[in-house]
Amino acid sequence: MNETNLVGEFVKVEVLVADEHPIIRFGLKQLLNHSDDMSVGGEAADGHQTLELIREREWGLVVLDLCMPGRNGLELIKLIKVERPRLPVLIFSAYREELYAVRAIRTGASGYLTKKADSDMLLAAMRRVAAGRLFVSQKVTELLATHPVQDTDCLPHTRLTDREYGIFSRIVSGAKLTDIADELSLSIKTVSTHKSHILDKMTLGGQVELVRYAIEHKLLDAARG
Repeated sequence: MNETNLVGEFVKVEVLVADEHPIIRFGLKQLLNHSDDMSVGGEAADGHQTLELIREREWGLVVLDLCMPGRNGLELIKLIKVERPRLPVLIFSAYREELYAVRAIRTGASGYLTKKADSDMLLAAMRRVAAGRLFVSQKVTELLATHPVQDTDCLPHTRLTDREYGIFSRIVSGAKLTDIADELSLSIKTVSTHKSHILDKMTLGGQVELVRYAIEHKLLDAARG
């Protein structure tokens, strides 16, 4: 993880923090101010800014929230890996592991941690991922083991795109379409179209059936967590 430059000087790992909440970005900067091996080299408040910074320079690590205006985190993981295939990405999310961890890891993230984690756990996760290793909790390990690709392919919600899945999770959590549109920087028409596609792909008749499906597959509690 640690490197030296051509004259043998110690170089800290520069971290890009991508999170729409200023308090989270500030907190991570304060945390790394006391670190001797990592520092926050840049901040991004939305998906577009994240990609711009990714393209501008090299980074040692990206700490990425899944809930980002403009582009959601799962889409961003894919785009980051296209731009910088070797760049490690640690997901730092308010969503519980049951909802997104498996998708995030399979999309290309090197680690998944919820925002309930303490500072020591966060630092350990950042260092492990920056060093090129995978960081997963015991819970995520169990989820990966019990959700093999061939099994999840037959479940209707796994047919959704990352954008559709993000909208699905918000709908079953009780969010209004207007709120979803504002949060994702989309038009109401676009969100409504996504909802129609979700219902078609999952062969469900409406929002009540979506919620029932989420309850049956233990996705609702994860969405609200």
